[in-house]
Amino acid sequence: MRIFVYPGSFDPVTNGHLDIIDRAAKLCDKLIVAVLKNRSKTPAFTMEERVSFLEQVLDGRGNVEVIPFSGLLVDFMKEHNATTVIKGLRAVSDFEYEFQMALLNKNLAPEVETLFMMTNIKYSYLSSSAVRELASYGGNIRDLVPEKIVDQIYDKLKAY
Repeated sequence: MRIFVYPGSFDPVTNGHLDIIDRAAKLCDKLIVAVLKNRSKTPAFTMEERVSFLEQVLDGRGNVEVIPFSGLLVDFMKEHNATTVIKGLRAVSDFEYEFQMALLNKNLAPEVETLFMMTNIKYSYLSSSAVRELASYGGNIRDLVPEKIVDQIYDKLKAY
């Protein structure tokens, strides 16, 4: 069974993330969307909210599972018998960081492969941080995130 992992903070999940998820899910038997608790970031949304958002928008995608995690990605992958990390790239600047992380993961676990997927050009400018900032000022995020979670994002970010 080919199990791939798409890790990220998903703070919040965007249409760009969904594009990568849908495309990656076609390449494997099972895709785990691994929601990262990153010690170096303070998320706007709790782990529970981020997992819930993903579960709401991924409902019905049979080979996709959402799992929260903290710690080393390679340990998570071994625990779930996953072979490949999926990373979405928007720009060259994304590649530089992700390339370093892929090499580090390869050093820690030589059996782990990293597959870089270019984002759809219509999402090349899109980031979770841009969504958070726009929503906190009441800007329109309806074309940026899944419709199912738009109001939940606005409700949470009104406090910002």
